[in-house]
Amino acid sequence: METITRCRKCGKKMKSERVDDYRVKLACSCGFWEFKTMPAASKAINPYYAQDTFSHIKIDEKGGIVFEMERANREKMEIMTLEEISMLASSDYDMDDVLQSVVEKTAKRLGVDVSSIYLWDGKELVLRATTSFIKEAIGKVRLKLGEGITGAAAEQGKPIYVKDVSNDPRYKKFSELREKNYTSMLSHPIINKGELFGVLNVQTIAPKEFQEDEIYFVSVIANMLLGAIRIRKKV
Repeated sequence: METITRCRKCGKKMKSERVDDYRVKLACSCGFWEFKTMPAASKAINPYYAQDTFSHIKIDEKGGIVFEMERANREKMEIMTLEEISMLASSDYDMDDVLQSVVEKTAKRLGVDVSSIYLWDGKELVLRATTSFIKEAIGKVRLKLGEGITGAAAEQGKPIYVKDVSNDPRYKKFSELREKNYTSMLSHPIINKGELFGVLNVQTIAPKEFQEDEIYFVSVIANMLLGAIRIRKKV
């Protein structure tokens, strides 16, 4: 008998696609998707799967040994994080608890120095969760639409990546945050059909070139946050 999984966003039947021996991807025609962990019996199919997640050794042209994490392996770890965030988004946990968990998981997986979430209250973007900034600033730091790189991303409705914020006149520092000298920044709006819900930020002290799959990773988290916010607004 076929098992039918309904979309938590629109209720339609979701299509399933086997990703590996551990997970199945569930996708809906409305654009929502998530991952489902396979049962222990299925994992037993490939008992050596876990060994594939280790970094491999590569010999460069000069004969030196270079350790590198394959992009595919990084994506596997990202899938695990997205699965955790998906469960948080659909849980009955308090919004602030969900937001704080999301920024912590985002920062850890991307290896960035800080991750923050601002939510739109109808007039301003309000800091609601952060990893490295002073926690007392939560709820107090506010940005107008178009203010700072965060406000610009919200206003334009698209992600903004700046490798060196010191060269960007839009960048704004807040004394309340006791900010360090951050260099690279990626701001991704949480938006749906032109309606603004907030912005997800990640920042680093050392210059960072965000890879295409990392930017996509942030965009997926922003979409999951959108679902979490909309679910709680209906309650």
